[in-house]
Amino acid sequence: MRKTVGAITWAAIAWTAMAAHAAQQPAAYILGPDDQITIHALLVPEIAEKAIRIESDGWINLPLAGRVKAGGVTASQLEQAIAERLKVYVEQPQVSIDVTEMKSQPVSVLGAVKSPGVHQLRGPKSLVEVLSLAGGVDADAGYSVRIARRVNEGALPLPNAQRDATGQFVVAEVGLEDVMDGRHVASTLAIQPHDVITVPRARLVYAIGEVKKPGGFVLREKQTVSVLQVLALAEGLSRTAGAGSARVLRPNPAGGPREEILVNLNQLMAGKCADVELQPDDILFVPNSLAKSGLVRALEAAIQVGTGMAIWR
Repeated sequence: MRKTVGAITWAAIAWTAMAAHAAQQPAAYILGPDDQITIHALLVPEIAEKAIRIESDGWINLPLAGRVKAGGVTASQLEQAIAERLKVYVEQPQVSIDVTEMKSQPVSVLGAVKSPGVHQLRGPKSLVEVLSLAGGVDADAGYSVRIARRVNEGALPLPNAQRDATGQFVVAEVGLEDVMDGRHVASTLAIQPHDVITVPRARLVYAIGEVKKPGGFVLREKQTVSVLQVLALAEGLSRTAGAGSARVLRPNPAGGPREEILVNLNQLMAGKCADVELQPDDILFVPNSLAKSGLVRALEAAIQVGTGMAIWR
């Protein structure tokens, strides 16, 4: 014998509250494995209002309703499917579903973003929206963004997309500035679950010591800079600069102490010697006119631990 709702006041009130809460759920969200839901079914105490984890194959088991396909449908569609099963037992069954945990649509955002890690899409998201979800890009972000998609997740509709060496991913690289300004088709690219988005860190050179604007300076794509150019970016020397004993501290590829290249900025600015081309991660150190050589090592150590270094684009 079927149960009937009739005109029971408490049921009507409860259903109104349930419907209002369900309306707050992301309507376009597609349920999937590992998502957690809570099912409310009026006059069906057999379906307890407790959290249910969607199985790895996308199904759930419910009293009376039996085995129901939950993966690949929205909460609203699942409500209708369960209600249809319950019509055998309840007249005009009313079902509401809360999505309490969303874990089936992960996307990895790595590199120079403020909140790197795994984020949940929770509905359709574009590339720009996913970067925003990760807190936006850091000041030292490079000039490209890389998107990698599993081959079995579908095509990556970008002009330069191609398979990687493993053959398991399709990858594409686009200009970050074009994406953020909406000038590239990738800015509206629909990101799929399990995509991996990487924003490489920029190539940097540094100016420290007796300059007016010490910090790290971002190299644009394929850009190179010289000592004089970095000195201009640093807005010149301070009044106490020991310009005759400046140094370029260059990383040692084999590890160990940096190579020191002596630079006489007085002669350089007078055009009496050749400019020095800087490489990524080079440090232009301009000592105080009274500084001792040991200060170079101390400042190098400070750079290595990243203490208070501003990044300038």
